[in-house]
Amino acid sequence: MKLHPLPMCPLLALVALSAPLLADEADGGFLAGSQLLLTQRNFFFHRNLLNNPGGQNYRQEWAHGMLLDYRSGYTPGTVGVGVDAYANLGLKLDSSRARTGTDLLPVDSRGEPEDEYSEAGAAVKLRVSRSELKYGSQAPMNPVFGTGNARLFTPMAIGVSLNSRELDGLLFDAGHFTAGNDGNSSNADGALKALYAQVETRAVDYAGLAWTPREGTRLSAYSSRFDDIWRQYYANAGQRLELGGGRALNLDFNLYRTLDDGRRLAGDIDNTTWSAAVRYSQGAQALTLAHQRVHGDEPFDYLGFDRQSGTSIYLANSVQVLDFNGPNERSWQLRYDLDLAGLGVPGLTFMSRYVSGDHIDDSHYQGGPNGAYGRYGDHGRRWERDIELGYVVQSGAAKDLSIRVRQASVRSSAQVARADTADNDEVRVIVEYPLQLL
Repeated sequence: MKLHPLPMCPLLALVALSAPLLADEADGGFLAGSQLLLTQRNFFFHRNLLNNPGGQNYRQEWAHGMLLDYRSGYTPGTVGVGVDAYANLGLKLDSSRARTGTDLLPVDSRGEPEDEYSEAGAAVKLRVSRSELKYGSQAPMNPVFGTGNARLFTPMAIGVSLNSRELDGLLFDAGHFTAGNDGNSSNADGALKALYAQVETRAVDYAGLAWTPREGTRLSAYSSRFDDIWRQYYANAGQRLELGGGRALNLDFNLYRTLDDGRRLAGDIDNTTWSAAVRYSQGAQALTLAHQRVHGDEPFDYLGFDRQSGTSIYLANSVQVLDFNGPNERSWQLRYDLDLAGLGVPGLTFMSRYVSGDHIDDSHYQGGPNGAYGRYGDHGRRWERDIELGYVVQSGAAKDLSIRVRQASVRSSAQVARADTADNDEVRVIVEYPLQLL
């Protein structure tokens, strides 16, 4: 197993050198406040590719991951110092050169899946009052820069972040990041990209506010800049209404505005994308209806790494396989959720949804010579159906062990399938067991 060097900076070196002193101050919080979590994750991924003559018929891989996550407390004093660190080990259980492409495992120069891969990283953190400044390997999660967790390991980004909660109910969130890496990579200084355009940016900056003025109400606004690609603005409003008798109504609205920036490495971008969702719940059941629209002759784009995607797409119809973010696309979703605890099986849940998109049209795309998006044509249509069954062990030695079985089917008109994700049927089985060591 090859462990790569941890990202270091002068502050992190200072923490390492002063470890003996910090140990003497365990009661002050550095060690007493530490947490160490070991998570075992087992992931099986099968995708049957349809209408792919002469190409790969299916992708299938099975891998096991061990994720060790350490978070220290803080040293006493006005400025508290701490360290977050992680170490991942991924093991191939089943794969072959003909079946790669699930992004569970890295491949070598010959296209063969690696038998194992590993990575370690760390970040130093400073706390003043209720504000935290962090430098190093991190996994931010916000609407304009979110790293995600859709495969064996979470992609990590390298940079500086600031989170401040000085006022009750208000979060200030900002960051500057210059590198990142896929969850199936051992390269700690890979590129940050526009996912769909697949062009690299030298740096990403973001800042935002998330406000909860009262229980059940959420408001947020963010802004980001992918250097020489785009400037992106985001707004969200959410409201939960208690109707009595175990009934509730949740309303959610998301809006993105994206404009090209600097050298316009992804071409001309003038895109407004929004989604609105209403969720009605009664007891153990819930029904969600959502609508999403893209106003722009290029797709709505967001953070990507070398191969994997981030999760900075807080839109209702971004689901298991598709994002329904094509040029001028409009889409509807109907979703049903059932919590079987109400039927005497606590921990067992079921979800099914169907999303249909149409009106995909980039016939008026004026991307220019730097346009990086594939063509979608006009009158494009597609749909996705997802089914998920999950169970979390509620007690005993295996408490918190979870099992999720996900099935998805995607069908698209011909040109949309070539531009985005080809028609396929897939199954994912994910078993996860977290164990708190400290």
